Amino acid sequence: MTTDAAFVDMALRQWNAAIDRANKFFGALSEEQLQHEIAPGKNRLIYIWGHLTAVNDALLPLLGFGKRLHPELDSSFLSNPDRSAPDTLNGAQLKRIWDEINESLKTGFSKLSPAEWLQKHSSVSEEDFLREPHRNRYTILLGRTGHLTSHLGQAILADVQN
Repeated sequence: MTTDAAFVDMALRQWNAAIDRANKFFGALSEEQLQHEIAPGKNRLIYIWGHLTAVNDALLPLLGFGKRLHPELDSSFLSNPDRSAPDTLNGAQLKRIWDEINESLKTGFSKLSPAEWLQKHSSVSEEDFLREPHRNRYTILLGRTGHLTSHLGQAILADVQN
């Protein structure tokens, strides 16, 4: 295995481990537990899960894997704060969407060579990428893995306290 391939493998292992932890955590919660807040007056667990789902969905076009599967999630989980509108999804529906998006990401990830991981992502121009080559798919994977684990930590801590 080349050094590049080893680094991609390590990053994907971290991503997959985080997805697995999130699957186990959120998948085990009841509808009532999903309504728990991470802190008094703060986001509910279902909102955190929906937020992570919407962010993962946005990875599809960003990494060049195609169009988003569920752009309708943005209004509920990215553009507006929790409780700004009535809930449109329950836990079972959100789990189905979460699984669908993550399976599409897994398929896309598996098709990229180590060299393709170092290519620019779709939201950076060719000119900017020449100046900032770190704005690549690999860096997006690392950043989104950190984002996922951070919110998962919040959710786990909130659940432990309830």
